[in-house]
Amino acid sequence: MLEILKNPWPWYISGPLISLTMVILMVLGGHFGISSTLRSICSILGAGRVAEFFRFDWEAQGWNLVFVLGAIFGGFLASHFLTANTAFTIHRDTIEALKALGISFQNEYLPTDIFNWASLASPKGILIMVLGGFMVGFGTRWAGGCTSGHAMSGLSNLQIPSLIAVIGFFIGGLIMTHFIFPFIFSS
Repeated sequence: MLEILKNPWPWYISGPLISLTMVILMVLGGHFGISSTLRSICSILGAGRVAEFFRFDWEAQGWNLVFVLGAIFGGFLASHFLTANTAFTIHRDTIEALKALGISFQNEYLPTDIFNWASLASPKGILIMVLGGFMVGFGTRWAGGCTSGHAMSGLSNLQIPSLIAVIGFFIGGLIMTHFIFPFIFSS
């Protein structure tokens, strides 16, 4: 059983499990999404005293908080105890594109030129983190949810606004990958 958990599951197992989760949520009247948990946490911490948006019954969303804690704990367990002994394979075109931008790649999962404390603590790193965090938060609120909420829950419920949001997420991802990322990280 441990060997099954250590390796990626094929689409024909994980896909139906995700579908089953969505059906159960639809039957129980729940909605899947991670970004709504931030609203609940802010409400728990008293943000409702400052803004009307945070005045709601967060206890009704308690299952979502448990889900997020489970995802964090599950990620920790998986990374420390269930990691397969196989190396990650990054596509050679991605490696070449990073090298063309002056980002060295030493066969690691994340290039250490970008993902290290020195880069994060630099003025450029701080600006990227703050601006990126603001944009993600603003975009999530403006779109009425996050990528997982719209793509999984919204599309499962056949909601047209979720379809529009998911199309926007893909377009934004393409713009980031092909235009903004090279602009930010070119030497």
